[in-house]
Amino acid sequence: MKHHIIQPAPDLRDYVKYFWVLEDNRGQATSRRFQTIADGSPGMIFHESENGSLYQFEKQLPSTFLYGQTTSATEIKSPPAFRAIGIYLYPHALKTIFGLPASELTNTCVDVTMLNSDSKYLTERLIETNSMQDKISVLSTFLKQQIACNSATSDVDVMLALSIIYREKGAISLCILQEKTGLSERALERRFQRVIGISPLQFCRIVRFQSSLTQLRENGFEKLSDIAYENQYADQSHFIRSFKEFAGDSPFRFQKKSSELVENFPEIIG
Repeated sequence: MKHHIIQPAPDLRDYVKYFWVLEDNRGQATSRRFQTIADGSPGMIFHESENGSLYQFEKQLPSTFLYGQTTSATEIKSPPAFRAIGIYLYPHALKTIFGLPASELTNTCVDVTMLNSDSKYLTERLIETNSMQDKISVLSTFLKQQIACNSATSDVDVMLALSIIYREKGAISLCILQEKTGLSERALERRFQRVIGISPLQFCRIVRFQSSLTQLRENGFEKLSDIAYENQYADQSHFIRSFKEFAGDSPFRFQKKSSELVENFPEIIG
């Protein structure tokens, strides 16, 4: 299976972390299984195959879909041979690119071609385009059109809160966020739901989980309690419960049965 990452054009870098490409033309005898992981970011995926589609549980996914925040692990099945392009967006992008209330897409997705008139023929254009690089150009042009049409500005207070949460790796109290932004608890919650799609507390929990996952990936520990301690979990049990909630398995089983070519979208191999 081939995988690579492509950086966005300069005028998309405030919205897009990167594009990723996953391609398997050889195929295998059976379908592939992938796990989605809570990562604090929405995204967009285009996929194509001659012998099937992507399924989340029993639901067939559109050829080009936009998804919101994920707060728990889910499983996606793909055909044996397929090609996919993913767009890893920044947390604010559903609002600032598409003008959507982010909470409407939390734990769900929407067919991009149903968004507006500009997106109606996007999937057709992607299918008719041959090379992956040209497909990414089509997607980049589409994103720029959406940004120009919606003209949504960033919420300065939410962006400040995001920067603080990332800096502290999610280990920060709601009271401090209120103090730094000057917002009441209710206002901060409401604006986070609109721009990010989940509460600031839930977002902090996901960022802290992601910090622990990075440490696990890099084998930067001697025992699991080290990860729990360094990421300010109450104890190892608390860390494992949180990991299962967001990754779908215990840290040990995640390492054993997952092959993570695309970050936060591992293939289940066990």
